Amino acid sequence: MVQTLASWWGEGVLEAPGRLDRRKIAEIVFADPAQRTRLESLTHPLIRARRAAIIQAGVDEPAVVAIVLDSPLLFESRLDTQCDRIVFVEAERLDRLERLRRTRGWDDAELDRRERCQINLEEKKSRSQFVIRNDASPDQLRPRVTEVLRQIQSEVLPSR
Repeated sequence: MVQTLASWWGEGVLEAPGRLDRRKIAEIVFADPAQRTRLESLTHPLIRARRAAIIQAGVDEPAVVAIVLDSPLLFESRLDTQCDRIVFVEAERLDRLERLRRTRGWDDAELDRRERCQINLEEKKSRSQFVIRNDASPDQLRPRVTEVLRQIQSEVLPSR
């Protein structure tokens, strides 16, 4: 895949030999929908195949009681049709931005650019069965998440 992307967009998309510069690729694909579609046509089949293998491994393992898909494009890619329940994790824009600045180096413009390529958050929220408000520390959020997972498990797997 590295060679394919370098042939499409030049060596400038490489951080080092054989290593992609994700920021440069993001600049290309979020500025041009045709290039984003081109990238997705390459990556999405690979991601689908890997996800299917991981899900099948979970299904085949008796100890696995649930499989969680963590996907920012859950609805856009129609993965919601494979889910028994959808959980929307809600956070204020400033909190999301601060986390993304810290973990990925994004600024306001980068967050906006990426969110414009997705279904709006209110629609995602309305299409979800559960909402978890992510406005606290991990220790404070853990009971909220545990309760939602307990509810889902009791609804989907009532006999367990």
